[in-house]
Amino acid sequence: MKTLFLAGFFAFVAVSSPVVAQEPVIAAQNADQLFTSPDPMLNANKQVVYRIMRDLLDAGHWDKASELLSDEYLQHNPNAKSGRDAVVYYFTQVLKVQPRPIPEELNMKIVAVMAEGDLVTVLYPRTVKDAQAPGGTYSTTWFDTWRIKDGKAVEHWDPALLNEAPDLR
Repeated sequence: MKTLFLAGFFAFVAVSSPVVAQEPVIAAQNADQLFTSPDPMLNANKQVVYRIMRDLLDAGHWDKASELLSDEYLQHNPNAKSGRDAVVYYFTQVLKVQPRPIPEELNMKIVAVMAEGDLVTVLYPRTVKDAQAPGGTYSTTWFDTWRIKDGKAVEHWDPALLNEAPDLR
């Protein structure tokens, strides 16, 4: 009986206690190198995503969106509607992003870039406030995945929640 009680107690503690053992998410030292591939198609797709990140997301040059996003761009982020014009509106009118000089290299921290077929996924380190530890934070990973067709992004996924626009720089 005592053994059964102890087993139940430890099982309860294991399930009800938050897991705090974690390795921090570390960015690559040279993010720009991650946007290349020896495969010509994958390299071209990674370069489209590189420009989306550098020109649009990092520098805020949404006037260049027609070069990188299709008219019918499908958006799976719950905060922005589908369509290139709707995405441009979200960043320029809702988030009030202002253009800055386009950097020679990305200012964003990147963990990895993976390309397979017409998909390119970018992983970023993300620091989040810990609601259970006032003033505390923890490290996790954010991702963006784009589907590329004819040199433009035609679809996008990320793990965003409503009313969330994380700063990934």
